[in-house]
Amino acid sequence: MAASTGCGDGGGGATVVNNKQMILRDYATGFVAESDLSVTTAAVELSVPAGSTAVLVKNLYLSCDPYMGIRMRKPSPSSLALIGAFTPGKPIDGHGVSKVIDSGSPSFKRGDLVYCVVPWEEYSLINPTTGLALKIDHTDIPLSYYTGILGMPGLTAYIGFYEICSPKKGEYVFISAASGAVGQLVGQFAKMMGCYVVGSAGSKEKVDLLKNRFGFDDAFNYKEEPDLDAALKRCFPEGIDIYFENVGGKILDAVLLSMRIHGRIAVCGNISQYHLEEWEGVRNLTTVIYKRIRMEGFATSDFMCRFSEFVEFMLPLIREGKVTYVEDIVEGLENGPAALVGLFHGRNLGKQVLMVACE
Repeated sequence: MAASTGCGDGGGGATVVNNKQMILRDYATGFVAESDLSVTTAAVELSVPAGSTAVLVKNLYLSCDPYMGIRMRKPSPSSLALIGAFTPGKPIDGHGVSKVIDSGSPSFKRGDLVYCVVPWEEYSLINPTTGLALKIDHTDIPLSYYTGILGMPGLTAYIGFYEICSPKKGEYVFISAASGAVGQLVGQFAKMMGCYVVGSAGSKEKVDLLKNRFGFDDAFNYKEEPDLDAALKRCFPEGIDIYFENVGGKILDAVLLSMRIHGRIAVCGNISQYHLEEWEGVRNLTTVIYKRIRMEGFATSDFMCRFSEFVEFMLPLIREGKVTYVEDIVEGLENGPAALVGLFHGRNLGKQVLMVACE
């Protein structure tokens, strides 16, 4: 357990405390397991080194995201990771919400709240000139929202739907992994556009969430459907205009058969493939030619220049209750391995968040 969160004085006699960290033991093989991760403790000074422009933060909330599973595996050409693998023996890292404890940067002062990329630990020294570090100005919104609806997953939903999918009123939209951090927002954006929206998820509870909380027109549990092609044709007798792809594999293969001419597929993720030694092939890819389908992958990191635009779009929707957002918050860094690995198995309900400390 860390010592008290007193601040260093920037000079001699800085406070030193224990800093709990979540470490990648070694590259995962097969499906990622909790045993691939461990929680250890190191010492940290609660002050920024003299003359440094770094910022020392206390981490409050950490975002559990599907792409992190790829980073736990040994890098290979087939992984096609957009960012590098985690380093065995070191803390994993990801998006989070943190509070500034000490700062050598003119852009941040003690007490500021920051949306940033940090190692999974209690305290982190970050360099705001080389990594993501954005000051949080709107604190009337729950801080945990900046790991999801107002963070990278929210921006992913915003760019993926409005930019990549080019939606039109009245179109037929299908979303896989629809109850997750991204899918739940895409579905609600589509309903705002006047689209017909169906989602798939992996449990009855998640299906109920899609239909009763997020306002989807229909939803199904893919685990209970022996024939995915038949399930999609049941939900979309006239075909699918837009598919927001989060899963890949068999469900992508089935969706291709139900796509309408000039349909669009935004490829956000392929979580069903991330933990396989050999990825599943897609047999129906020629459908892309016959139906003139536009299938486009995208990386949210390419659109960070539009983050402010996205936040301004989302804030009124949140404040006016026009969007519903569900989080699954696990408390304590020691529970980080279970929270992160549980995400890969679909144990979460809504956006998976790890709370490290209270503000």
